[in-house]
Amino acid sequence: MSDAESSSNLPQPEAASTEAMVQATRHWVDTAVIGLNLCPFAKAVQTKGLVHYTVSQAQDTRSLLKDLAKELITLADLPPEQRDTTLLIVPYVLQDFLDFNDFLDDADALLEHLNLADQLQIADFHPNYQFAGTEAGDVSNYTNRAPYPTLHLLREDSIDLAVEAFPDASAIFERNIDKLEELGLEGLRKLGIAYGADKA
Repeated sequence: MSDAESSSNLPQPEAASTEAMVQATRHWVDTAVIGLNLCPFAKAVQTKGLVHYTVSQAQDTRSLLKDLAKELITLADLPPEQRDTTLLIVPYVLQDFLDFNDFLDDADALLEHLNLADQLQIADFHPNYQFAGTEAGDVSNYTNRAPYPTLHLLREDSIDLAVEAFPDASAIFERNIDKLEELGLEGLRKLGIAYGADKA
């Protein structure tokens, strides 16, 4: 599986400031996650300012694990009314999706080591995300494509509450694929969220 090229309008790590990376990620959340309603639970916490965006400066996985540990501990210590979720943006390491995917085992092991596995979980997004059994350009992959490799730290309690509020939560993924197939790659490009797609 070869990595696809990034969109031409995406700030590249070597040129983008931390602020630009956060803005690009916010645009993805507002336009894709909320705008296309890929996650019906996201709008409320974003509107209330309960989503924490932070950029890791790590150049290797050991440093990234340290940054991840810090963010996990901070999220667990803060009340949900102050911070419900964290998006840890990872621009300088794990650019290859397979490396990123392998790192997730280390991330889950860290959760266990910190005794936080019953409180928090980690979701993952990547500009070249590819589900098993799909082609790199399949539109279904765009449900998990973000401008940069991103670790999404979530509270188990918040997930439980969201599932209670949306009893058909298991159908969200299939609905999202239908929505993206209807929109198509050109539609994603027009919205500026065709991460990992061929340059327009």
